[in-house]
Amino acid sequence: MQAENVADVITAVEFAKRQNYKIAVRSGGHSWAGNHVRDGGLLLDLSAMNSCAVNKEAMLAIVGPGCKGNDLADRLGKDKLFFPVGHCKGVGVGGYLLQGGYGWHSRTLGPACMSVEGLDIVTADGNLVHASETENADLYWAARGAGPGFFGVVTSFYLRVYERPPVIGFTLQNYPISCLEELFNWAYEVGPFVSRSVELMLIMSRNVLGVHGPGIIVIAPVFANSPSEATDATRFMRDNPLREKATLQLPFVPSGLRLLYRGVQRHYPDGYRYAVDNMWTHARIEDLLPGLKTIADTLPPAPSHVLWMNWMPPAERPDMAYSMEDRIYLSLYGAWKDKADDDKYASWAVSHMEAMQDLASGIQLADENLGERPARFASNENMGKLDLIRADRDPDNRFHSWMGRLK
Repeated sequence: MQAENVADVITAVEFAKRQNYKIAVRSGGHSWAGNHVRDGGLLLDLSAMNSCAVNKEAMLAIVGPGCKGNDLADRLGKDKLFFPVGHCKGVGVGGYLLQGGYGWHSRTLGPACMSVEGLDIVTADGNLVHASETENADLYWAARGAGPGFFGVVTSFYLRVYERPPVIGFTLQNYPISCLEELFNWAYEVGPFVSRSVELMLIMSRNVLGVHGPGIIVIAPVFANSPSEATDATRFMRDNPLREKATLQLPFVPSGLRLLYRGVQRHYPDGYRYAVDNMWTHARIEDLLPGLKTIADTLPPAPSHVLWMNWMPPAERPDMAYSMEDRIYLSLYGAWKDKADDDKYASWAVSHMEAMQDLASGIQLADENLGERPARFASNENMGKLDLIRADRDPDNRFHSWMGRLK
């Protein structure tokens, strides 16, 4: 069922209740694991609920779950405003915000769910309520991190927005795969000292410009107040002792988000089948390297790739369901076109993350594959609290829980 407004959502929930159907919710359909695709029951599609209203004076945006992150960024850009939207184009903010929101400039602004000030939610009994710190605080707490296991339908998000950083750009270096051990050692060591305005990422792929065969892209997007600040923040790239081995080097390039999106989408083209998995870790680099080397040796053809990001979260976050992050984020994206190759490539990401799971502290919702490999995505305390709130707010389990769980 496709909803165009709140009344449609209420009608759908009431219908599901009468028919004793379980409900799955889709906002943008970007979920790699297809969390919204479940056997039986009702699929509620919110993609048409894509409104976006901006109040610059209040520094507030009210958006529908079907609004795409890149569209929100464009709308805010007209007022020189900013929100930490997702790294990929086409991602509906509904699923993105519920799972935490790991996006542009999030090392400074925090996961996007931290900037959710309120939500309009249709609950399992078909009532429309508002949730915030002072109203329905249990739902507000749960909605910021519960992801595809949330037990309600969010019809509007109230987002705190920010002044757009005056300078957005990146610097980049490409390397052959033979530099793998040196590069990851360098990234591991330099990570704690990189400015929070910079997202240091390493991407392994079989399609790296200037490299024959597999290679590694080292890219450092930066969000700064001035060109000089951006230059200073990315100095560690110029000081990289491996620079002489790079096959391509770009100094700081002012780009804005649109060019950053173009670069990202090279790795996530339409028309492919995807299987994805990930891990958070603070393991020693010497323990991570054997797995990284095996992953590189088995890397499928492009656009399959590996993402390493030095995340380095602060010691404290606000109290919310989102509670799983760590020093390093590692994610694998298997991609292929022909269904006949499913057996060849579909297990690549999951099998390697399973082999390294003793080094993981948990996973991030979004790039997970809980149906194939259940894993920890919130603290034990927060998972217990989520289950208690679900039992109170959705006692009949009207909404699907997370894949890999029976309830």
